[in-house]
Amino acid sequence: MTTFKSLGLNTELLSAVEKLGFEAPTEVQEKVIPLLLEKSTDLVALAQTGTGKTAAFGFPMLQKIDPNKRVTQGLILSPTRELCLQITNEIGLYGEKLRNINIVAIYGGANITEQAKKIKRGAQIVVATPGRLKDMIRRKLVDISAIEYCVLDEADEMLNMGFYEDIKSILTHTPKDKSSWLFSATMPKEVSTIAKKFMHDPIEITVGTKNSGAKNVNHQYFIVGARERYNALKAVIGMNPAIFGCVFCRTKIETQKVAEKLIHDGYKAAAIHGDLSQNQRDAVMQSFRKKKIQLLIATDVAARGIDVDDITHVVNYQLPDEIETYTHRSGRTGRAGKLGTSVLFVTKSDRRKIKLIENKLQTKLTELEIPKPEEVFQFKMTHWVEQIKTTPIKSDLHPYLSKVVQDLEGFSKEELIELFLSKEFQTFNFNAKPLEFTNESSSEGRPERTINASKDKDRFFINVGARDQYDWQNLKDFLRSFLKLDQDDVFQVEVMKNFSFFSTHNKHRDLVLKSFQDLVLDERKVNVELTKKGKTYSPKKQFSKGKNKRKSRF
Repeated sequence: MTTFKSLGLNTELLSAVEKLGFEAPTEVQEKVIPLLLEKSTDLVALAQTGTGKTAAFGFPMLQKIDPNKRVTQGLILSPTRELCLQITNEIGLYGEKLRNINIVAIYGGANITEQAKKIKRGAQIVVATPGRLKDMIRRKLVDISAIEYCVLDEADEMLNMGFYEDIKSILTHTPKDKSSWLFSATMPKEVSTIAKKFMHDPIEITVGTKNSGAKNVNHQYFIVGARERYNALKAVIGMNPAIFGCVFCRTKIETQKVAEKLIHDGYKAAAIHGDLSQNQRDAVMQSFRKKKIQLLIATDVAARGIDVDDITHVVNYQLPDEIETYTHRSGRTGRAGKLGTSVLFVTKSDRRKIKLIENKLQTKLTELEIPKPEEVFQFKMTHWVEQIKTTPIKSDLHPYLSKVVQDLEGFSKEELIELFLSKEFQTFNFNAKPLEFTNESSSEGRPERTINASKDKDRFFINVGARDQYDWQNLKDFLRSFLKLDQDDVFQVEVMKNFSFFSTHNKHRDLVLKSFQDLVLDERKVNVELTKKGKTYSPKKQFSKGKNKRKSRF
């Protein structure tokens, strides 16, 4: 078995390896580390997210830089703040035994002056997001003119996020004779262009198959109607009661809608998208990592940089525009040697795209049928029984046990079990209709809503929106607080630029209309109106005029 010692790492780094509990190098570490230690070369390494790429470039960089020089010698570019902080933390742990090594993270959303002070004190390694680094170079707050090593981590994601021009600009400030190491999960045209333009005869290393998905991922898909995705999602969750996963949507509105529905149905879910502040995103991610949240509903941009090893499922609520995006999504499960599952919801009209994904990933996707309600219940019940059987006995309840036994002594064992089942699954619907394949021509990512389709809710228009510094969470919190309603009494909040919509149960209709009659905020009268029943509202259709639509690469 290959060991880290055989790769050529020095004593200090091997000490960190032992402390971190690394037993054997991953395939990408085994191929990359000795190569980068032995020679000065440019490198293109293609490997899935979660295969140990940070250690693959982190250990060689730490061993080769000179700790006695206070100038910046190593630069690592990453697509997001989350990944930037993660890389900084990991390399800090790798170099814990090295003296005088200073690693600084620079990223947007934090105080630029404080980051500049840390750089000025001396940082041999800088880990940065492209936007913030470009800004600091322009202000002459960071000097990368003498770096010896430059890493582009998650290069395909950085380019997908539109950082191509930023990366080109940044690289013009670096020496031509530096060693450039590019790490990417896939090799789209843009990544190949960067490699050709800024690298000199790079050695290419591929772990697995180029543009392929993780080996430990089971790829599944369900054929569903365009309006039946949520029912399909609940069926998948029901068949996997211990699910801990990500659900990917294409739009912020869809992300919010799915998260709110899941919360309403009793699941521990949260949304993460571009309308959240950085503090809100950090709070959501912290809860997700601690598994206080079972399901993270995310847009692709907001989820960039998420690195959680124990994700069991990735659900593609809608197909992404590009196959490379699907590769990144599915790569968030099946990590660290564990098995994972990637699920796709596909309409009949989009079924042909499954073959394109299979060809690109060189793997087979399994078609499954949506389970019947009784099948879902059987899985949920079995999981519930196993939880009860493995529940540790709470000894401090013993003094109260005799009273409970006395109160229940008139029931037989079968009657008690029936009561427990009825209590646990009182909301389960055995009469749910099978999924119907309707509205298949509805455009992906353009969610049309039938307002007031439900008889027990009202849909309201309010003349405040994004221009008033509201996102859906802030507006929902304001409405609940102002109307003194509970968490579940305000729902389906949709924020547009100049106005918004929200729903309440119709028993609150008079309260809502009366409360907003004479309300003035910031010298502007707040107008709330009840929408007409049966009206169909399509935000995308109404406001997309004049904007360039992103073309699918399928």
